Amino acid sequence: MVIVMKPGVSQETIQTLVAQLEQDHGVTVGITNGVGCSILGLVGDTAHIDMDKLSLNDDVERVMRVQEPYKKANRKFHPEDSVADVSGVPIGGGKFTVIAGPCSVESEEQITGVAQDVKKAGASLLRGGAFKPRTSPYSFQGMGSDGLELLLEAKAATGLPIVSEIMAPRYCELFEEKVDLVQVGARNMQNFDLLKEVGRLSKPILLKRGLSNTYEEWIMSAEYIMAAGNENVILCERGVRTFETYTRNTLDLSAIPAIRKMSHLPIVVDPSHAAGMYWMVEPLAMAAVAVGADGLMVEVHNDPPHAKCDGAQSLTPEKFRHLMGKLNPLIELMGKALA
Repeated sequence: MVIVMKPGVSQETIQTLVAQLEQDHGVTVGITNGVGCSILGLVGDTAHIDMDKLSLNDDVERVMRVQEPYKKANRKFHPEDSVADVSGVPIGGGKFTVIAGPCSVESEEQITGVAQDVKKAGASLLRGGAFKPRTSPYSFQGMGSDGLELLLEAKAATGLPIVSEIMAPRYCELFEEKVDLVQVGARNMQNFDLLKEVGRLSKPILLKRGLSNTYEEWIMSAEYIMAAGNENVILCERGVRTFETYTRNTLDLSAIPAIRKMSHLPIVVDPSHAAGMYWMVEPLAMAAVAVGADGLMVEVHNDPPHAKCDGAQSLTPEKFRHLMGKLNPLIELMGKALA
């Protein structure tokens, strides 16, 4: 339930109403102070609350029931766009942020070299997989904690905050210590035990959309994280599974304006995993900018033909520089600034 207060109502009056609602109805009330008015978001069992009685309050402008099952991620509770802070790098809020790096960390030379290249081209965050979820149990599974150490060396050499994927709750303490932006991958989008655990971390969370999940299911997964205490969540569209087999996945660009309407959380796009082919990354990335995404996650590898993971969809540093050169004018045209 949402209660819109009339313009000019004092914070003291609002706090009195909040205390009354929490005491009488056992709900939790969040306060959003917007331009000109305040909005109260009631979380809990609101079915027994009399909307008409609340509407009779002289300080209340309007009372609405929220039909969606998500509360904290709902734009109705939080009208203004959220901005995630990743170790000083903003995602959202009029800034356009590019995350780039290899699918997996393979060596010190590889990850540090790629980090230097993507930073020079304009990326603000370095991605790199240390723990890799693979379809085949015989495929390269990543370097594990050693990979995180190499990411930290690349961070020390470039200053780029690092992004890496967490696979299980037992790694939470390790990621809290070493990673700037914790990624929950598509296959773990509905791993609710993991979502609850990362919700207890202080680090921001990048939540990728599952292979076959709806917008509401995706936002509900974000709600799990936020309900556990961590409201610094970024959504990532990376393509969904459809009947089409030409591409690895089908990039759902309609997700960006849809999520904008449904939620206040920032949203970035991963064109690399969507296409599965390096030559499609550039046009899909430009399309993502055009429809209003807050950023991109692009796979970049120094030697794609010999990459241990996802070489076919990785750009070389040279191709990434070319992409950034084409993106910059479009980002400015969209009224944003490169973070």
